[in-house]
Amino acid sequence: MIKRKIFPKLEEHLKSDQITILIGPRQVGKTYLMDTLRKKLEAEGKKTVWLNLDNEEDKQRFSSQAVLIAYIELVVGKEKGYIFIDEIQRKEDAGIFLKGIFDMHLPHKFIVSGSGSLELKAKIPESMAGRKQLFAIDPISFEEFINFKTNYQYEEKLKDFFAVEEGKTNRFLSEYMVFGGYPRVVLAETATDKQREMQEIYRSFVDRDIHDLLHLDKTDAFTDLLKVIASQIGSLVNMVELSSTISIDQKTIKNYLFYLEQTFIIKKVTSYYRNTRKEITKAPMYYFVDVGLRNWLLGLFGLAEIPTPLSGHLFENVVFNTLKFQTELTPTQIHFWRTRDQAEVDFVLETGLEVIPVEVKYTKLIKPEIPRSFRNFITKYKPKNGYIVHLGGSLQEHIGETRISFLPYPEIISRNLV
Repeated sequence: MIKRKIFPKLEEHLKSDQITILIGPRQVGKTYLMDTLRKKLEAEGKKTVWLNLDNEEDKQRFSSQAVLIAYIELVVGKEKGYIFIDEIQRKEDAGIFLKGIFDMHLPHKFIVSGSGSLELKAKIPESMAGRKQLFAIDPISFEEFINFKTNYQYEEKLKDFFAVEEGKTNRFLSEYMVFGGYPRVVLAETATDKQREMQEIYRSFVDRDIHDLLHLDKTDAFTDLLKVIASQIGSLVNMVELSSTISIDQKTIKNYLFYLEQTFIIKKVTSYYRNTRKEITKAPMYYFVDVGLRNWLLGLFGLAEIPTPLSGHLFENVVFNTLKFQTELTPTQIHFWRTRDQAEVDFVLETGLEVIPVEVKYTKLIKPEIPRSFRNFITKYKPKNGYIVHLGGSLQEHIGETRISFLPYPEIISRNLV
């Protein structure tokens, strides 16, 4: 079993009348989390109903709202029940269906999960505002991975573990950077088993999500695009070059990229400019929600360690995912900074008019070394704080009024940079 940090938040939301909706990619543990909630409720003597729209018998119970409610009342009666619905994306007009049930003010609490983005095809429309709370379920984070690998011995004192066990920490980080955080992959014991699990995860994604959404008979071009994106993490993506490389038109590429993001495979990052017009028109970058899938696509999945310079890009992706997790339910946006003369900063955290530059270095810095591009950004925007994430210890430096903190990667797990 792998403990998930989001579980207490889900448990707390059971007290709310809103519909609890779990979204995220396939095989990240949404069904497991719901089943754990269900078992806990049943242990407390609460009544529950479990429905899965991949099951034909259960699917028939969604032929109308009246049919579903009649079935729920048959199982739990008129008193409060906790209704779990898995794979809600299989229901056409799921948002309207759920909204109608919610507006009946029944005594029941609904907990729902769906793969891919439930906003696709307007399945969860804006009309459900105030009636739902979305919880994004991501692959296992490095913090969750470390706790699992150490049998939760240091769960309350991870910072001490990182300080004392530097060698183990770096080995765990290398393993995580190679295999990623899909639960089934983490739980698999051998590299061969991990390879098999990842292959099945990708096949399930293509066969079910992409086939259902894009209706592709042949997925070669789609997979080719994903492989090219995998080889370019941390680099600008040029649509003209992509079109030429894969031999498909730009409109199709943009469509594929949109669905890859909506199904939680990749995440687009745009450039930071005070001029919003420029930001929108500049080429974006993409990062993978799970670095293990990225490595599998490029044939790097079974390597004991990713060679440089690929390891630097992977580390950057891992840091991005950590920052994304920290800023998910906040107004903070993550950008990168790139000028015409090639000055660049890996990430810029933007909250209103406040900005925080973050540079990532897959190396162990012994003394404060501030890249020229980082200095240029600070000179131009004068932020209060800036961070350089690396493999060494904590260091401090100042540029004018800006405090530069050099942080070992594990420290940003327990320290919110915003």
